[in-house]
Amino acid sequence: MTGNLTFKALQSKVADGDIDTVLVCLVDMQGRMMGKRFHAQNFIDHSWQETHCCNYLLATDLEMATPDGYAATSWQAGYGDYVMKPDMATLRTVPWLEGTVMVLCDVLDHHTHAEVPHSPRAILKRQIARLAELGFTVKAATELEFFLFEKSFDDIRKSGFRDLVPISAYNEDYHILQTTKEEAVMRPLRNHLFAAGIPIENSKGEAEAGQEELNIRYADAMDCADYHSIAKHATKEIAWQQGHAVTFLPKWHHNRTGSSSHVHQSLWNVDGSSAFYDKKAELGMSQTMRHYMAGLIKYAPEYTYFLAPYVNSYKRFSKATFAPTKTVWSVDNRTAGFRLCGEGTKAIRVECRIGGSDLNPYLAIAAQLAAGIKGLEDKLDLPKPTTGDVYETKSAKRIPHSLRDATETLRKSALLRNSFGDGVIDHYVRAAEWEQEEFDRVVTDYEIARGFERA
Repeated sequence: MTGNLTFKALQSKVADGDIDTVLVCLVDMQGRMMGKRFHAQNFIDHSWQETHCCNYLLATDLEMATPDGYAATSWQAGYGDYVMKPDMATLRTVPWLEGTVMVLCDVLDHHTHAEVPHSPRAILKRQIARLAELGFTVKAATELEFFLFEKSFDDIRKSGFRDLVPISAYNEDYHILQTTKEEAVMRPLRNHLFAAGIPIENSKGEAEAGQEELNIRYADAMDCADYHSIAKHATKEIAWQQGHAVTFLPKWHHNRTGSSSHVHQSLWNVDGSSAFYDKKAELGMSQTMRHYMAGLIKYAPEYTYFLAPYVNSYKRFSKATFAPTKTVWSVDNRTAGFRLCGEGTKAIRVECRIGGSDLNPYLAIAAQLAAGIKGLEDKLDLPKPTTGDVYETKSAKRIPHSLRDATETLRKSALLRNSFGDGVIDHYVRAAEWEQEEFDRVVTDYEIARGFERA
C-alpha cells in the first residue's frame, strides 16, 4: 500500500499549481480503476476523508450492465451508495497525465462504514491478516502480458474489431530489434510507472507477434496487487496516447499464443527471513513451503475462476502453448501449473502459471493465499515434482476446462466459503454465471461462417 506522495507534499504541489487533479479510484470486480476526478483543492480541503459511489460498481460486468441475482445490491434495493475511503498511503503521482495524482480507496458500507466484504481489496486484506496470525507476511509479483496493435482503440472499435494487426509481424520473444520499434509505447510506460513509485524491473518481447511482458519487482502482497492494477491501467492509457491499442484479452485469436499473468509468491518470517528456504532441505524447500505448495496444488481447481474469470479465459489452455493445463509442480519447467523458482537459494518461491492476463490480482492472490493457508493448517504433503512434458502426463489432475466447470467448482468449494465467506463466494458465482449467460445468448461469427451455407 505504498505510494510516493505524502498528503503534505500534495498540499504544497496544489498550492504551487503543479497539481490540479486527483484521481480517486476503487478497483472493481474486473480489476479496473473506477472513481472520480477531483479538483485538487477540493480533495485536500474535504474529500481526502471520503467520497461516495453507486454500489452497482461491485455488481456489474465488463459492459457496466446491472445483472440480476446479486444479494448485495439490485433494482429492488434501489442501488444505493458505497463510501470510497481513500487509503492515503497509496497516494502517488501519475506522470503520464498532466497535473494529476491518484489515490486508491477502500470500499465501505454507507451505513455501517464496515468494509464491503466482496470488495477485491477487502478480500485480499483478510487473507493477509490470516497469514499474519500464523506469523507470516507474503510477498508476490505478477507478470503482465499483453498485445500491442498497429491501430488505435477507436479505429479498431469502428472496424468491428476485425482485421486486427499486431504492431509486429513475427514472434518477438526477447527480441531487441523488434521491441526497439515499440519503444514509443514501452519506454514511457516503464519510465512513467517508475516515476509513479512502482518498482518496474523491465519489459521484454513475448512469444508472439506484438506481444509484450512487463515485470514489476517483488513486493508485499497488497502492494503487488496495487502495482499490477495501476500498471495495467497505465498501459492502456499510454498506448492510447501514442495512437495504439493494447489488449489484455487472454486469447484474441485462435492461432495466436495467449497472454498470461503468472503469480510468484513466498512467505516470510517476522524477522525478515524467508519461511520458504531451508538450506539443508532438498532443493532448499522448507517444510512450510512444502505444506503451502501442497495447498496451492490441491485446491487449484476450486480457485481457477479467480485466475480465469471469463469465457475467453479458457481458450488459452491448450498443449504446447506455455499455458498449463495440469495442477502439478515441477522444478523450472514451464509446462506445469506450478513452477519452483530459485531452488536452493533464499530467493526460492513458487510461480503459479495458470492465471491469464485478465485476472484481478487481488482476487487471484487472495485465493492462492487461502489455499496455501489450508495447506499449512492441515500440514498437507507435497507430492513429488513432475518432470518432462506435463501436457502428456495423463495422471495429473486438470484444471477446469471451461467457465461453466470453474463456476461449479467455485460454488462447491468449502475451502473458499470458509476463507472468504458464503456471501462473497455467492457474489462471484453470480458474476461467473452472468458471464456465461451473456455469452450463451450471442450468435458468434464462427457459427455463421461455419453453418450459414452448409448447415
